[in-house]
Amino acid sequence: MRAITVRDRKAGITGLSLEELAPPHAAENDVVLRVHAAGFTRGELDWPATWTDRAGRDRTPSVPGHEVSGVVTELGYGTTGLTIGQRVFGLTDWTRDGALAEYVAVEARNLAPLPADVNHTPAAALPVSGLTAWQALFDHARLTAGQTVLIHGAAGGVGSIAVQLAHEAGARVIGTGRSADRDTVLDLGAHAFLDLDGDRWEETGQVDVVFDVIGGEILDRSAALVRAGGILVTIAHPPTVRPEDGRALFFVVEPDRDRLGDLARRLRDGRLRVRVGAVRPLAEAVDALTTKQRVPGRTIIRVAED
Repeated sequence: MRAITVRDRKAGITGLSLEELAPPHAAENDVVLRVHAAGFTRGELDWPATWTDRAGRDRTPSVPGHEVSGVVTELGYGTTGLTIGQRVFGLTDWTRDGALAEYVAVEARNLAPLPADVNHTPAAALPVSGLTAWQALFDHARLTAGQTVLIHGAAGGVGSIAVQLAHEAGARVIGTGRSADRDTVLDLGAHAFLDLDGDRWEETGQVDVVFDVIGGEILDRSAALVRAGGILVTIAHPPTVRPEDGRALFFVVEPDRDRLGDLARRLRDGRLRVRVGAVRPLAEAVDALTTKQRVPGRTIIRVAED
C-alpha cells in the first residue's frame, strides 16, 4: 500500500515521504480500515510515540496522521460493535502507524459509526479537534451556561470547535487570534474577539475559564485572567504559571466513542462546523503538509473517493 512515512526525527516535517509499505493486519480487538480521508497535526512529530512503541523500541519508518475516516475491511479476533463495510471515523492509536496511508489498523474502541449523510472529509477533521475541545470545556473545566470562557487560537482546528460548543452551552465566549481571524471567530459564535498582537487582551477582565492551545508566553500571561475558583486548561504543555486563586490543568485528548457519535450528529445536523481549508490527494500529501503558505482551516488528505 502507499503511505506517508517519517524516518528521521531531526528532519521534522521535511522528512515526510511517500513510499510503499506492507498493509496492516487486524490484531485482537482491532479493525483494518480502507482510509478515505485523514488528518495530520504538525505537533505529532514531536511526540515520543511517533518514534517508539509502548515498550520504547524504535518503530520507524512511522506513518503519521491520527484522525481517520474510512470503511472497515477486516475485523480482528474478539472485535465487537463494528462490521465489515461499515463507515467509521475516529482516532488511530498514538504508538502505532497512523492514517496517512491506504489502510490502517485501529483499536475498534477508538472508532465510532459515521452517519451515511456525513462526508469522510469533514469527519477526518473532527476527532482530535472535537474531542479535545469537548474534554477541555466540559470534562475538565466544567463550563456551564452563564460563565465566561476565553479561548486562545479561536480560529484554529480545536479553537473553532471550542467556540461553537461553548456558545451552544450558553457561555459568554471571548476568542483570540490574529487580526485576520476576527470575522471568522465572531461568525462561529464568539461574543468578542481579541487580537493577540494588537489588543491589550490582558485588560479584558477576569473569566471563569481560559482554554489555551498556544502555550509559551500566551499561556503564562493567561493565568492572571482566571478569577477566583476558575480554571486554566491547556493542551500545549504543563503550565509553569498558575492562577492565584484558581486551578491550572494540562491534558492529552482521550478516545471516546460515544462523544464522537455525538459530535458526528452535530456535524450532520448543522450545529457544528469544521474548518477544512484544503483537500489534497495522498500523492500530494507531502507538498500539502510541508507548505509554508498559511491555509485557513485544516488540510485534509483524501486517500480514496467517497
